Amino acid sequence: MEMTQYPSLRNRTVVVTGGASGIGEAIVRAFAANGARIAILDIQEEAGSQLASELSGGQTKVDFYRCDLTDIEAMKAAFADVRREIGPVAVLVNNAANDRRQDFLDVSAEEFDWMMSVNLRHVFFAAQAVVPDMRELGYGSIINMTSGAWIRGAPDMQAYCTAKAAIVGFTNSLARQVGPDRIRVNALAPGMIITDRQRALWYQDESKIAAGRQMQCIPGPVEESDVARACLFLAADDSKMITKQVLLVNGGTV
Repeated sequence: MEMTQYPSLRNRTVVVTGGASGIGEAIVRAFAANGARIAILDIQEEAGSQLASELSGGQTKVDFYRCDLTDIEAMKAAFADVRREIGPVAVLVNNAANDRRQDFLDVSAEEFDWMMSVNLRHVFFAAQAVVPDMRELGYGSIINMTSGAWIRGAPDMQAYCTAKAAIVGFTNSLARQVGPDRIRVNALAPGMIITDRQRALWYQDESKIAAGRQMQCIPGPVEESDVARACLFLAADDSKMITKQVLLVNGGTV
């Protein structure tokens, strides 16, 4: 299957949070294949550095910045480094998250705060960090990763679903705020994607995977690359009049 290339992404600076593995890695690979200049912000130093080294070469530039996104000041410093070393950010993909399962009655205030920090707070402040760059450029695209989990009401994920639903509200409000600057803000909601981490933690039982896929209109697995291609479209000039939207990449899950 031949996929679309987006010339408008060539040489644009793209930041992908949580880009060292899983869906984030697929997003980084997709932007690299379209000639973007990419900064990976992630805490996984070995995986992120290896990915950057593998993809860099010729006109392709991929840099890894080790960053704990729960440390907002450190994250702001990383964005300043990206701006200085690669250039003003034209595309931000707020991908980093942790979909930890929790027994609702046992969730402590500290655990709840951590879930908001790792799933929501950095999304807000990463966007805050790049809006000045995008205003300077005269355009930009912010893509916030939400989830189908809050839409369908996934059990044992109340804190995660709270954060992911809040991302949609943030997306809508920010899109209205920065639209006059030709900055677009959209959300992507992946369906059931069985990454290596997902399989190790939550989906060892193949029957559970099969049951999830039976809820889709389109059979077969939803893959990381499906989300990555949707990211490319929302980042490229081809979607220049699309903002304040939530795009579900889930095979039509009910």
